[in-house]
Amino acid sequence: MPFRSPVSDFRFLMDHVVGFDQVAGTERFADATPDTCDAILTEAAKLCDEILAPLQRPGDLHPAKLENGVVRTSPGFADGYRAIADGGWIGISASPDHGGMGLPITLATTVNEMMAGACLSIQLNPLMTQGQIEALEHHASDEIKERYLPKLISGEWCGTMNLTEPQAGSDVGALRSKAEPNGDGSYAISGQKIYISWGDNDFTENVCHLVLARLPDGVPGTKGISLFMVPKIIPNEDGSLGDRNSLRVVSLEHKMGLHGSPTAVMEYDGARGWLVGQEHGGMAAMFTMMNNARVGVATQGIGVAEAAYQHALAYAMDRKQGRAPGTGAIVEHADVRRMLAAMKADTFAARAITMANAVAIDMETATGDEAWGARAALLTPISKAFGTDVGVEVAATGIQTHGGMGFIEETGAAQYARDVRVATIYEGTNGIQAMDLVARKMMDGGDAAFALLDEIEAHAEANKDAAPDLVDPVWQACETLRETTEWLVAQDMDNRFAGAVPYLRAFARVLGGHYHLVAALQGDEARKRLATFYIKRLLPEHAALLAHVREGADDLMAISIDDLAA
Repeated sequence: MPFRSPVSDFRFLMDHVVGFDQVAGTERFADATPDTCDAILTEAAKLCDEILAPLQRPGDLHPAKLENGVVRTSPGFADGYRAIADGGWIGISASPDHGGMGLPITLATTVNEMMAGACLSIQLNPLMTQGQIEALEHHASDEIKERYLPKLISGEWCGTMNLTEPQAGSDVGALRSKAEPNGDGSYAISGQKIYISWGDNDFTENVCHLVLARLPDGVPGTKGISLFMVPKIIPNEDGSLGDRNSLRVVSLEHKMGLHGSPTAVMEYDGARGWLVGQEHGGMAAMFTMMNNARVGVATQGIGVAEAAYQHALAYAMDRKQGRAPGTGAIVEHADVRRMLAAMKADTFAARAITMANAVAIDMETATGDEAWGARAALLTPISKAFGTDVGVEVAATGIQTHGGMGFIEETGAAQYARDVRVATIYEGTNGIQAMDLVARKMMDGGDAAFALLDEIEAHAEANKDAAPDLVDPVWQACETLRETTEWLVAQDMDNRFAGAVPYLRAFARVLGGHYHLVAALQGDEARKRLATFYIKRLLPEHAALLAHVREGADDLMAISIDDLAA
């Protein structure tokens, strides 16, 4: 499927919307000059458009298979992965101490989105490795860092994340995997893990698994969990590969989509592993990887939305149907125009939110400012949930734009919907993201949220004479969100959780309105027209969503199980 990386959108957002100049102005990221950023975006786009995008359909039509205990990947995936690794893209934001580029997460976010839009199945592999790299950089011993990070960053080895078990999904504390000390500093890891993305492959020398397990003295629940590095092949002291470890792929899941990405059931049978972080501190280390992955999964949703939009637009501009004016193509019909405009406007909004999230992460890294850390923490669940919801919605609208042909697999429109659907589920379902937003991220009494709303209102007030027809709705929506947030932080958790999902969606709607407004004020008429569509037609949804939030939990929980079953 043809795919064109949205480089111009990334450049525009970095230059005019999300404040990337603040990142480039820090000493930590002084190398992220405009020329460097342009070179990164240009070269990554070539990789995605010319090498990865042609792998999209083969990965779907020729899924990864398990043959005699060996995972055989889809045609062309080995070459595609090698192009990613050889280009240094896996270590784009990793520390130079172990071979990384040390560039901002914001740039890594743009590259990951392009890869996801080109071929989501293969992009999952380096995304998992990037998360593992960050977890090791923050929590591993120097010995583990020296042994594993250079190989992971170079792409010679790849990494996975092993949390879920048959009886322990979102409730990670229910896991049963065990870790027994071997007496030599290593541990014997035993247990079964499921849903392990890229649990194995046939193109890297080694696969390094980060596995959650419980030590003999580990208490029940999440406080008794530790994290271990468990490699497929055990490295020797000199870094060469030694013995095969006692682990195996039991089976590969038969999935709705992402057929080119092998999702494994993993069995550990006394496999040798090494502690990462502190004993019983596994969740803290794993959350470093998970938070990295949540921003990464947001980019997956947005990348697929971009690809699905491009696919639908090309079809709509070519397909002749009915008595359409102008060219006679269906793009001239009002409803088709509505669908395409909504796809494009929501993709821009989600992209802006996620890039602003990445800027906050970079600023916290560069400055140590806790306010930036609070901003990043607040935006992470919004980015993940809204970015993936947009991916699902845009992919579905893409099928609708194709009409009957969208339901025919040969057009490729349905693959986007099948591939992206899981993104709202893994790395914490979007419902869990919303609960995180209204609970953990509001433990400060809403201070981080109010600080962000203050900035949105201040921007609107400063530009009220420039475009009042756009500024006034954004200011008013922000004020309504502020009032609901004040109500929310005064509620118990039952009332918060009952309205968590609509609250997150409303917050994303307001943020999207703000970033569209910022874009519109730059003087580009096309962006102003798109902003007008979003602010006048999509932003008003916030009012209904916030009305839902303020109903609380009583009427919801009054619906009995018998009522649901009737």
